[in-house]
Amino acid sequence: MAAIRYTKADWVAQADIQELAGGKYRGVVLISRDHGDASEDREHTVEAASDSPEEALEEAKALAHRILANVTPDERYR
Repeated sequence: MAAIRYTKADWVAQADIQELAGGKYRGVVLISRDHGDASEDREHTVEAASDSPEEALEEAKALAHRILANVTPDERYR
């Protein structure tokens, strides 16, 4: 994974796509700490499937931004 990488403090969001059956695509975001424990890593998926990989990546990028907007530098991600 990791087509696009965003950071906020020590949080990292990696946005990418997943190919689904039937020619559809879904955006996927992996959230982790830059120097953290892998047990804190969380994968999120965009709810709606997209018709193109470009659309799915745009959805994943938007989700990554929303997630990072809701974390503070010293909090644990939930």
